[in-house]
Amino acid sequence: MRYIPFKCRLCHRCLPACPVHAISVQDGTLRHDFDLCSECPDKPCTGACPYDARSLSGSEITADLLMDTIARDIPFYRNSGGGVTFSGGEPFHQPAFLLEMLERCHAAGIHTAIETCGWASESDIRQAMPLTNMFLFDLKIIDPENHIRHTGKPVKPILDNLALLAAEHPEVIIRFPLVPGITDTMENLNDIVKVMNKNGLVRLNLEPYHSLGVDKYMEHGLNYSLHALSHYESGDLESFRQFFISRGLNCEII
Repeated sequence: MRYIPFKCRLCHRCLPACPVHAISVQDGTLRHDFDLCSECPDKPCTGACPYDARSLSGSEITADLLMDTIARDIPFYRNSGGGVTFSGGEPFHQPAFLLEMLERCHAAGIHTAIETCGWASESDIRQAMPLTNMFLFDLKIIDPENHIRHTGKPVKPILDNLALLAAEHPEVIIRFPLVPGITDTMENLNDIVKVMNKNGLVRLNLEPYHSLGVDKYMEHGLNYSLHALSHYESGDLESFRQFFISRGLNCEII
């Protein structure tokens, strides 16, 4: 996989620093084997690079350390009415850690929100509900075949979890990513309305497609498959907003 960091000056100091030989030079180009890189626990190449072309985009953290960080802002939360949102990625991908943090925030009187795609076990959802003030629930595609085609997962467990939350939790807001040609078809727009009406939900946030994550894909050696998509014009976004408003939903563009 070709890997040329944005700030890289090809000084090659990362080469001797890499203990797993994940970095090599071929035809004057730095190449990075991400499979080998994942086996390296300390990533010393990040410290060896004088241009900050290599950096860690994530790290492990304990519940104690995270809570210490959150607790510093408790006076701000109380003055602003804000709180803590657990997002990601998918926070339910680490359910034990998520539930522990929810319990700690709840005990400290901190408002909590979870932003989720709904891909979680019913048990984890039920345990999180009494500890969570607000759920921000992603709905992308309702048609089962299209959902699998674009996400790789079946939509039914997601819709089941949404129905559970809508029936038993007081604050659920739908977040709908607008992706040209994928989620913005008339069939899918109408399906989103039907699902919300069925579950008695009225609040909808539109999230327009953007390409801000392209560089992150490259940094992690991942294939970005949506290069051909264009961004929405402001008038287009307002048309989508009015579509949902005309169907009785409280819709905002975020």
